[in-house]
Amino acid sequence: MSLKDIPRLVATSVVRGSQQGESHGGVYTVDFAAKRVVQHIDWNRTGIDFTGRGWDRGLRGIEFFENQLYIAASDELFVYDPAFVLQRSFRNPFLKHCHEICRKDHLLFLSSTGFDSLLAFDLRLEKFGWGLHFARDGNGWRGQPFDPESGQGPPFQNELHINMVHVDDSGLYTSGLRTNALLHVDGKLKISEICNLPAGVHNARPWRDGVIFNDTNADRVRYVGRRGGDRAFPVPLYDEKELKFMGVDDSRIARQGFARGLCPIGDHLLAAGSSPSTISIYDLDTGRRLGSVTLTMDIRNAIHGLEIWPFN
Repeated sequence: MSLKDIPRLVATSVVRGSQQGESHGGVYTVDFAAKRVVQHIDWNRTGIDFTGRGWDRGLRGIEFFENQLYIAASDELFVYDPAFVLQRSFRNPFLKHCHEICRKDHLLFLSSTGFDSLLAFDLRLEKFGWGLHFARDGNGWRGQPFDPESGQGPPFQNELHINMVHVDDSGLYTSGLRTNALLHVDGKLKISEICNLPAGVHNARPWRDGVIFNDTNADRVRYVGRRGGDRAFPVPLYDEKELKFMGVDDSRIARQGFARGLCPIGDHLLAAGSSPSTISIYDLDTGRRLGSVTLTMDIRNAIHGLEIWPFN
């Protein structure tokens, strides 16, 4: 498969270290074949929390259901039509600092980073019907279910920084900056560790016969197979003279090479995001980066969500 065969992608971005009155990210479609990038939404809402890291800034996970586009912000789930016209949105007190989302049938699962939890949103009933709080239990894990609509649930704490959720027929998977493992939840809510992960990872999930993830602290996209064939792809880096807004973020959170956003394409290609907002295509079989497109050279602007665009 060449770059001309790559399906159109949709990506969200967050702007780390931006100030009030500035854009905090957006939504883009990327057509590698036509070499065309279109920004459809500029996220510049007021009332955004400015207490460090990315926090409330920008748009996050992306999913689709019945000809509609679902995009998560920090504490709100937005619904758009394929023309990116906002239709409605939903809030819940236990959704905070949401990162990635994933759909399985009519249920949308959301990572609630601020509450060390996952939430499930029923796309037909349009309500948050289930939550699961994660905590360490000695050498293992404990999951405590709760009803997000009841007002009773876990405290706000963000000890694990859960930033990913993936659901398939084998169960539910999640990980975070401080889980140090990919966790699996079965139908009886038993939590087990699938494999160890380095600290600071994003987008960890099963793929092929192994696990893929953004090794963000190492500026790498990694695949680790059960039967070998491991790959480590370095993300693109730029001459600092080309970067914009270098040094404007005193907390040094905004940096280039921050790897986040990951989307399998077929059975051997990966689309992966990095900062400044760049999307790269990697071939797992050859170990090569096929190409990249950079949306902006603003070092604060980082890819977050990344999916294949399903609409015409």
